[in-house]
Amino acid sequence: MTSPVPMAEIWRGPFLESVHSGHAVICDAAGQIVDAWGNPEAVIMPRSSAKMVQALPLITSGAADAAGLRPNHLALACASHQGAAIHTDPVRDWLDHIGCAEDDFRCGAQEPADVPARDALIRTGAKPCQIHNNCSGKHAGFLTLNRHLGGGADYVAPDHPVQRACLDAFEEVTGETSPGYGIDGCSAPNFATTLHGMARAMAFFAAAKEGAKGQQGAAARLVQAMVAHPALVAGEGRACTELMRAMDGRVALKTGAEAFFIAIIPERQLGVALKVTDGGTRGAECAIAAILVRLGLLEADHPATHKRLNAPIRNWRGIETGMIRPGAAFA
Repeated sequence: MTSPVPMAEIWRGPFLESVHSGHAVICDAAGQIVDAWGNPEAVIMPRSSAKMVQALPLITSGAADAAGLRPNHLALACASHQGAAIHTDPVRDWLDHIGCAEDDFRCGAQEPADVPARDALIRTGAKPCQIHNNCSGKHAGFLTLNRHLGGGADYVAPDHPVQRACLDAFEEVTGETSPGYGIDGCSAPNFATTLHGMARAMAFFAAAKEGAKGQQGAAARLVQAMVAHPALVAGEGRACTELMRAMDGRVALKTGAEAFFIAIIPERQLGVALKVTDGGTRGAECAIAAILVRLGLLEADHPATHKRLNAPIRNWRGIETGMIRPGAAFA
């Protein structure tokens, strides 16, 4: 099958009101497809789900160790965070540590999604800055790598040494030549691949051995950092954080814009990549939860699961009007 398949259904009373369709692939450590829905060869933009891959050169170059980066820094390099103090304070300290400032960023200012942080800015009349950007950890990693490589200031340019290193790492772990790139929300290139290629890359991360040299050792460090610091990877109330906690660190999760999602499963040496074609985040969160339940990694009755899978939909009076549940693809 090459067409998208129904992955999440929205019911209002007895009526099927909406359907989120998409593609998904589960790969093993050899890069072989274990299970698939829709078209494994669909060309996709992994968006922020690729941040772990973009962080590989930070470690393999020696830049991370030269700068004395700790696991919390590596988790932030992989993060799409809320802009809460637990995210912005360490990013600000990181910049100071490497001799950089907020003006050195190229990600753009973004209002924090964290409500207390947003309200604090409003109360004081302050404006959001680039450190509040959900990708500021990734960009701190880019700046650290750039200082190590001695590159120019425009580190997000596609032909810059930082982005060439990211592309080399991306093509190595996906096992594919990227057909091109788009510019992400944070202004960095986001390289395209197939869904199979992205699942293969996540399986590489899942099978990576601690202490190994090169890409494998770097991948293992990034996975360990993510599962050790789930609140840094996203934030309170977010699917990545809550579902990683629900699985007690057995799985690393990372969302991407336009309804992309990945899972890294070290104990099974499996990688998962999925894309909901309409870009609906609720569909992608339902689908990744359904796959993780199907694999026996996520408890179906865990509160974090119930928020996204077989979850009630309520109106403003609190009346249950319907539900979101997995599509026929996961029956």
